[in-house]
Amino acid sequence: MTSIGGAEMVDWKLAVATATRLVRPGPDIGRDEARAVVAELRRHAKASEEHVRAFTRMIPEGVEPQDTPVLVVDRAGWVKANVEGFRELLKPLLGKMQERRGSTPGGAVLGAVGGKVTGVEVGMLLSFLSSRVLGQYETFAPAGRDLPSGGEGGGRLLLVAPNIVHVERELEVDPHDFRLWVCLHEETHRTQFTAVPWLRAHLEGEIQSFLGETEVDPMTVLERFREAAQAFAGGRPEGEQGEDGRSLVELVQTPAQREILGRLTAVMSLLEGHADYVMDGVGPQVVPSVAEIREKFQQRRAKGASRLDLALRKLLGMDAKLRQYKDGERFVRAVVDEVGMDGFNRVWTSPNTLPTKSEIAKPADWVARVHRKGEA
Repeated sequence: MTSIGGAEMVDWKLAVATATRLVRPGPDIGRDEARAVVAELRRHAKASEEHVRAFTRMIPEGVEPQDTPVLVVDRAGWVKANVEGFRELLKPLLGKMQERRGSTPGGAVLGAVGGKVTGVEVGMLLSFLSSRVLGQYETFAPAGRDLPSGGEGGGRLLLVAPNIVHVERELEVDPHDFRLWVCLHEETHRTQFTAVPWLRAHLEGEIQSFLGETEVDPMTVLERFREAAQAFAGGRPEGEQGEDGRSLVELVQTPAQREILGRLTAVMSLLEGHADYVMDGVGPQVVPSVAEIREKFQQRRAKGASRLDLALRKLLGMDAKLRQYKDGERFVRAVVDEVGMDGFNRVWTSPNTLPTKSEIAKPADWVARVHRKGEA
């Protein structure tokens, strides 16, 4: 990103430093046990490839998809990887905002101060999230010296070892089964993006369209945040409807962004629900205690770790992500029951065969549009 006056809109180095300083310590674990966990996660990640391939039938026989690395990281490693991904994905938007700021009197000074403030804020957010993520297929991952990624902009699979150990202990489940179960979910995401060549570019295009609609005028952004704050504080004029129950992320969107978000929500619901469906579908053959794990994990998802955790999840829109798992899994299950796995896999044909947000809620509508129209 070009910088104006030597300052970026976000001080990314400060974001990493802040998150690293604030990140919670992981579970108490000895060096030998930690090495054993890392080794087992790598084995499970490798084994998951064949399990997911056989179950999903997304990759034809004899075809080898693009290889992407599997990285077992700690919480600080997850932060560093995601900062690089955020920086790459947000580059066009931040560049546009920086140009706008640079044309105003004192813009360089404001940029330097604002970049520091935003860097701290991003770091605080990442420190909160770093103790909650078990694994992640990082789709928009630039290659770095310490963090390799797939060729031609391909992603990388991250497994956050301390978080996996923390949750398996908290749930009191079989650790070996739980580690494989997590790997099955994340491997499904890797398969989605490596087996469907157009998916990454489509998703990036939607995200860039969303970011392109973002207001860059500071006063406009301030006003939208003020409206959001009033809604959360109950300050909406009596009788006015429509915004209640939305997260802060949703409340600062423009109407155009909400349309794009509807399409993105449908895609993410599909991807997350498909991963949940696969991890449970493969589970009985290779994860003996899968039913116990799923029941306990669902309870944990629903209740959150604390009242503060629940409040933050609501504010950041993370409750919406939890709904994506349930709604998406319900969609996948209904479609597979109706037309089989090969029939479901038509969803990966093109962007036009992806479900809409309404079709996620009504799978029969997707079947009617994609199958019966094609068979007519």
